[in-house]
Amino acid sequence: METRLLCTFTTLARTGSFTAAAAELHLAQSTVTVHIRALERELGTRLFDRLPKGALLTESGRRMLERAEDVLDAVARLQAACDGEGAVGGRVVVGTPESLCSTWLPGVIAALRTSHPKVDVHLYAAGTAQCVDGLRSGRLDLALLLEDEADFPDVTAETIAREPLALVCSPSHPLAARAHAVTWAELAAESFFLLEQGCSYSDELERRLLAVPGARPRLTRFGNVDAARSCVAAGLGLTLLPLTTVDEQLRQGQLARIHGPRFAEVTVRLARHRRRWAAPAAQAFAQELVQHLSDGAAEETSRPAADPPPLLHHLDGGPPAPC
Repeated sequence: METRLLCTFTTLARTGSFTAAAAELHLAQSTVTVHIRALERELGTRLFDRLPKGALLTESGRRMLERAEDVLDAVARLQAACDGEGAVGGRVVVGTPESLCSTWLPGVIAALRTSHPKVDVHLYAAGTAQCVDGLRSGRLDLALLLEDEADFPDVTAETIAREPLALVCSPSHPLAARAHAVTWAELAAESFFLLEQGCSYSDELERRLLAVPGARPRLTRFGNVDAARSCVAAGLGLTLLPLTTVDEQLRQGQLARIHGPRFAEVTVRLARHRRRWAAPAAQAFAQELVQHLSDGAAEETSRPAADPPPLLHHLDGGPPAPC
């Protein structure tokens, strides 16, 4: 059995579309069809139901998918072992909250291009649910989750940092000059520009605002930090964001922090699929990420950097740490 047929099979199972699978594999759509038919003939079973809106795995296809992924995983390990003497290279696909795309990750990728120039990083801005789905389907190699709890049966996630949150407004906003702490009742009367549904700290803030008796906050959701930050800087309302995403604007006087309720730091977790092996490129990215965070913490605290989280000890394919 040719591994390219298995690769086509797993890609089609993940995308659910012959067109999408062909585009991802850089093949003609007819070639994808030929590969699937050849695999079905060899196995003597139908793997997909062809539907008007795409391809749906049959029961036989679902049973085969995990085994096919195991075979491709073993092949990848073998190739990595043969290339062990050369430079680490390849593509790593990382899902991440949009707020981290513009803060931490540019520095990580810049450092990675120096330490491992053959590693190609692809970032996809996504919330927790999308990241977990991407890890499960194989679309993502690693993911960053902004979650205090990450209890997923097939995903292992370890804490790598904690992000302070900042409640901010325009310097011209009436709450900016308040000497005493703003109450929840006062906040519930304001307009807020929050990140989209699925952002853990935005969802929690919305829940707490709506829990205020008689609350009528005006809540607008955005898909990116820049939009929320710009509306707030224009004096249209308030927002709650990781401090790293507003630190520069605070220093330049474009935003002001509000003295109000305390918000717990949000936990940043590095996640991967529990069963799948992490390729050397993914290992290199994870190590560079943790080193970048450790260096930043050392600069701020002047204390030695902490040891890497347990997850990194298992990215080489050893038994995963329990969540």
